[in-house]
Amino acid sequence: MSLPSSPEAAPLLSLLLTTLVSTVTSHYSSSSSTPSPPQSSLWHPARATYYAASDPRDSVGGACGYGDLVKAGYGMATVGLSETLFQRGQICGACFELRCVDDLRWCIPGTSIIVTATNFCAPNYGFTAEGGGRCNPPNKHFVLPIEAFEKIAIWKAGNMPVQYRRIKCRKEGGVRFTIDGSGIFVSVLISNVAGAGDIVAVKIKGSRTGWLQMGRNWGQNWHINSDMRNQPLSFEVTSSDGLTLTSYNVAPKNWNFGQTFEGKQFES
Repeated sequence: MSLPSSPEAAPLLSLLLTTLVSTVTSHYSSSSSTPSPPQSSLWHPARATYYAASDPRDSVGGACGYGDLVKAGYGMATVGLSETLFQRGQICGACFELRCVDDLRWCIPGTSIIVTATNFCAPNYGFTAEGGGRCNPPNKHFVLPIEAFEKIAIWKAGNMPVQYRRIKCRKEGGVRFTIDGSGIFVSVLISNVAGAGDIVAVKIKGSRTGWLQMGRNWGQNWHINSDMRNQPLSFEVTSSDGLTLTSYNVAPKNWNFGQTFEGKQFES
């Protein structure tokens, strides 16, 4: 195609070139997008309370099934989420940053905490969402160990207004796979996940099988009915940001129920 060269055609030429550049740029931008971790620089309003250190949730690990949270590596940097945030357990393993706001009497200025979702705060429909049902929908509520709560507010504050945002998880070591079950029933707890933190799909592979899809049992416990004994096991896990991590031969041929094995890790 020949472009007009007369002075009168200059505005037309400029408009044509601008249109071409705009078209190419928008096409490139829309086709080059890639999944990104579910993190945000935006802060959202919520409220937070705490529970005492003697609470049995410290040892049983709560609704996500992580077991002893200290032994599992989570320590006291954990949180229980209200029904609106919990997403029926899919959110287990995700990380949040919280800060105290709107109350100069009780907030500790300039502080924030990073916690991992490990538990569920059940609604209490004997109360309204505004009148005592702190974890009732549509409330966004965080229940913290008192050790975590006291890093951002004085304990006397009780039910505190806070702000939160989803952030990347940073973990030491690889993703952990704890194998449980009996016979052909295999249950795998997936923990210590960096990056997005929450897992949405899991596959398992033995040396005598192809890749087999596992189902979510509860929290981050995944299960399958298949004889996986006496063969090394590999795992493929997909996090909520769409990234997939494959760890080959994580468990050796002579693995046993009750053992934990470490695989690769997502970038954080």
